[in-house]
Amino acid sequence: MAQEQLLQAAALMLALAVAASLRPWRQRGIGQLVTPMLGSLVLLPWLWALPVLHRSPFQLQWSGACLVLLMAGWPLAVPVLCVCGALAALVGGLAWWQAVDMALWLGIVPATLALALGALVRRFVGTHPFVYLIGRAFIGSVLCLFAASVLRSWAGQAIAGVEPGLSTVARWLTAWGDAFVTGMLCAIFVAYRPQWLATWSDSLYLKR
Repeated sequence: MAQEQLLQAAALMLALAVAASLRPWRQRGIGQLVTPMLGSLVLLPWLWALPVLHRSPFQLQWSGACLVLLMAGWPLAVPVLCVCGALAALVGGLAWWQAVDMALWLGIVPATLALALGALVRRFVGTHPFVYLIGRAFIGSVLCLFAASVLRSWAGQAIAGVEPGLSTVARWLTAWGDAFVTGMLCAIFVAYRPQWLATWSDSLYLKR
């Protein structure tokens, strides 16, 4: 068993342990998050397994982790993203270490970066619906998703047969597409289903 695989498994277990210590099952309004979480468990595994199911020159995957983070909050998003990794491996017929790799780099890392960036945005920019939608859901997602994909490439997960410069451009464009969907869905949820966003509060962002 490669040392890299062991390190990834250890990082994933650490994230799960920290998330469990925060007791996400006691999270306020968790019953209203059942629908978006089930939606994530249905859709994300297929998106993560798509490069295995359909061969293409650029083996890139959408993450969706920033959207899950905004909907569920970090403590609940971590186990959900881990289950998505396991389901993606099952769908694609992948090994357990590939499930760990997807759960970590497509899920935990971008979600954790989005959590940190969200705290910075609230601290230094303020609380306003425009800030939430543009700063966190859209631009913040672009930065976090791209940063996670670059870190993944530095960790040795390069795109086979593609030069590094071109792969960086591809990761940047993929991050924009992923973030556009995240921002669009968050805007819809803020307007019609704010209870599906654990990181949204009318009293905080609308000053009610």
